[in-house]
This record gives sequence, C-alpha cells and structure tokens, in this order.
Amino acid sequence: MSRPASLTELEIAPRRDEDVRVLFMLAKDVFGTRPGWDDERTLDMLGRDTVFVAHEHGEVAGFVALGRQRPETVVIELMLVAPAHEGRGVGRRLLGFAEGWSIYEGARSLAALVEADNARARSFYLRSGFVALEEELLELVLPREG
Repeated sequence: MSRPASLTELEIAPRRDEDVRVLFMLAKDVFGTRPGWDDERTLDMLGRDTVFVAHEHGEVAGFVALGRQRPETVVIELMLVAPAHEGRGVGRRLLGFAEGWSIYEGARSLAALVEADNARARSFYLRSGFVALEEELLELVLPREG
C-alpha cells in the first residue's frame, strides 16, 4: 500500500473575506445536489462561523467551518476536502486543527453534524474517536488544556 504524498506544503489559516466565494463554490460543487443544500444558509455560515482554510501549493485544499451551539461545545458545521486533494491527509489535518483550536477556546467537546447517509464522513469521524450521540450528531470529548 502506498502512502499519500507529503503535506509539508499544507498551510491552514483563518478564512479571509475574499475566500468566501471560492469556498462557497467548492461546497456547492461537492454538496449542491444533495437534499437539504441551501445557498443562502451556506453563505451565511461561511461568513458567520470561524472558518479555517487549508492551502496546498497556493490552491484551496479544503476547509472547516466551526460554530458554537453551547459555550462548552464547538460544532463542525461543514468540513470539506477539495476532490483533487482527497486521500492526502488534508481532512485529518483540518480535524486536528479544529480540535486544537477548540481546546484553546475552552471547549469540552467537538461535535460534527453529519448526514445519516454520508457513510464516508461518518466512518472518518468514528475512526477519529467521535461517538454517535444522535443519528446526525457525533461528538469527541476533548482533553482539558493545561
């Protein structure tokens, strides 16, 4: 089994205002045909949430949008790896970044909203230590900082 190419050139940084259109188009290309997709809701989330963008060699490789429903829980509202960057560890790096940021922000848990029929995403989160709380909600208990 071959290993994915190195991601030494992957940089993760907060979303800039000029990123919103590119992130929206990427999300629409990947999820736009799925039931429940909503352009306005997605644009609102990308503008409102804390969003971190992964760039590889200057290209958007993926992003994670984090929101808060309760003070002790950060919620991954949307995490996406660009199709051309799949299988290279981008998702693992984005998830690790989201975990670290959540701990820094004082959250006790990191939750992920995942549609019940998205077996690939559910498997990714379960392999990453999340447990199912509800049909579309998975959660990871975070270590305490300090």
